Amino acid sequence: MSRGECFKMDKLIENATTCELRSVIRFLNAKNIKPVDIHRQICEVYGENAMSDSMVRRWVRLFNEGRTNVHDEERTGRPSLISDVLVQEVEKKIHENRRFTMTSLAKHFPQISRSLLHEIVGGQNFNEDDEVKKAISAWLQSQASSFYDEGIQKLVPRYDKCLNNGGNYVEK
Repeated sequence: MSRGECFKMDKLIENATTCELRSVIRFLNAKNIKPVDIHRQICEVYGENAMSDSMVRRWVRLFNEGRTNVHDEERTGRPSLISDVLVQEVEKKIHENRRFTMTSLAKHFPQISRSLLHEIVGGQNFNEDDEVKKAISAWLQSQASSFYDEGIQKLVPRYDKCLNNGGNYVEK
């Protein structure tokens, strides 16, 4: 097998995070495994495109120089476009119309890219049902009483509309 060539396993670990790969590099480097062999092992487990040989060598060098953190460091440069005010404005627009689409939000916020809107709106991923329940509970508890008052006030007109629609409870 030549330098940079990978042995293929039957089952690969897909979608590894960069900090996961860096942790593997740090661990194997601590065991005095050569960078070329670290790269080969990463390719075997995570696939050929998980990380380049040069990037593995770079991280080995950084760890040998004393770096211990596997996460990205804060960078100077262009500041984040997401501010608390912007998040509040997007959330306000979502509360006005719960059936929003990303297209409708993009029309209201043309200064924000769609990917940034997805970041503001999406934000959370859950692996377990309990995580979802806790997040919903926390969100409900964080809402002001006016949120609930407005929802309750909307019930009466909706109720009347259903009763006065001749049994047609769904608008067409």
